[in-house]
Amino acid sequence: MKKIICIASLASILTMSCQNDFINLNPISTVSVDAVYKTDKDFQDAVVGVYSMLKNQYQDFWIFGDLRSDDSWHALGNDAFLISVDKFNMNGDAALMINTWRNYYSAINRANLVLSRIETADPAVVTNKTRHVAEAKFLRAFAYFDLVRIFGDVPLNTVPTSIAEGYTKKRESVDKIYDEVIIKDLLEAEAGLPEKYTGVDVGRVTKGAARAILGRVYMTRKDFVKAEAKLQEVTTMGYSLLPVYKDLFDYTKDEHHSEYIFDIEYQDGNLGAGSGFSNKFLPKSANSLAETFYGIKGGAGEQNTPTLALFDSFDPKDPRRDVTVAKGYTDNNGVFQGFLQIATFTKKYLAVTNTLHDSKVNWKVIRYADVLLMYAEALNENGKSELALTYLNQVRTRAAMPVYASMPKDQLRAKIYEERIYELSMEGVRWFDLARTDRLVTVMGPLGMQPYQALFPIPLVEIQIINNPSVLPQNPGYN
Repeated sequence: MKKIICIASLASILTMSCQNDFINLNPISTVSVDAVYKTDKDFQDAVVGVYSMLKNQYQDFWIFGDLRSDDSWHALGNDAFLISVDKFNMNGDAALMINTWRNYYSAINRANLVLSRIETADPAVVTNKTRHVAEAKFLRAFAYFDLVRIFGDVPLNTVPTSIAEGYTKKRESVDKIYDEVIIKDLLEAEAGLPEKYTGVDVGRVTKGAARAILGRVYMTRKDFVKAEAKLQEVTTMGYSLLPVYKDLFDYTKDEHHSEYIFDIEYQDGNLGAGSGFSNKFLPKSANSLAETFYGIKGGAGEQNTPTLALFDSFDPKDPRRDVTVAKGYTDNNGVFQGFLQIATFTKKYLAVTNTLHDSKVNWKVIRYADVLLMYAEALNENGKSELALTYLNQVRTRAAMPVYASMPKDQLRAKIYEERIYELSMEGVRWFDLARTDRLVTVMGPLGMQPYQALFPIPLVEIQIINNPSVLPQNPGYN
């Protein structure tokens, strides 16, 4: 997938040729679009175009999952927007909100176009028809899952829609979107996706990815019975933890390893398909020593700084601390080096980068350790605490940390929550973990969050375009 993702630029041109405002709606029928969807490769390229919009969106997903949470902060006073996210005074005219809304709806629109055009395609010509349908449905469900977690109720589009219809698309309830699209699409995707790929197709979504994300969906809805069943299926599919935690973030090695389930894929090489994480998250150092040491060219962005509270929460013996939240690094001469203004940084995204924001580093959407911890959580909630310990302790054993013995359900729940911090911090899950476990106000309230800020503001420009509060109202608190 890393090799074929560079064709997303072409796919983007083809599928964006008819875009308009609001939710990037395409006219129902256009000659240029109809001419594209003919061969199997046409549909494969079109599906890559859906991936490409998620690639755009996930360049900044850390702002939602990390910076907004208690794990990260913007340590400098040099970016008013990032400070506004951190301090809970961001509003709907922020570019992040506009881009997020349009990125996800572009992905959804592209998926809808694929699904509408492929419906009558001849399987003898479109030989991977089942897979293309499954991929498109997975990606549509995935986009809607992020949308409802970020914005709450949103407009629901499952077919190509005219511009006129777009102006009447009301926000639909979160429950309806879960039931009619997210869960339904993921179940259908699971049935049609292969368990694995080979060659250049490695990196496309798989049956395991559909099951893992569906497990996360069920956890978010507190349907622990279904979550347990689905996550258990993932544990039987041959995934395994890498023996050494830090190898997850060693980008001299293949990212598609035994723990990999689903990433947003990036590719370096000046193809316009690289990520910005290596540059963005590295602090500035005297004489650019850190940039030289890590081989990162183009500058250090000093963003997404882990908090000192996160550092202090770790057992000093936990090897995950130095990877997740380090106070510096040891250079080739054995000398410990700090930074000019930043106290901590994360080593999870450091790869040799020859050009600014052109890193090969993927964004890890979900990996096997996350599945094990969710499975342990679901088992515990279902009254199976002893079995839950088995899966929690798998993660702790990999980290060379002492295993836990039997404990009451409430205490085990707290330990699982803690383990998710140690294992997954700075991977964009913390804010959403707090939200799905109803801990946002408890944890983030002392840091300035108001209850209404569990959701983000609907982009102001979208509200102004529709100009009808009965169709597209703002989220409460942001008016």
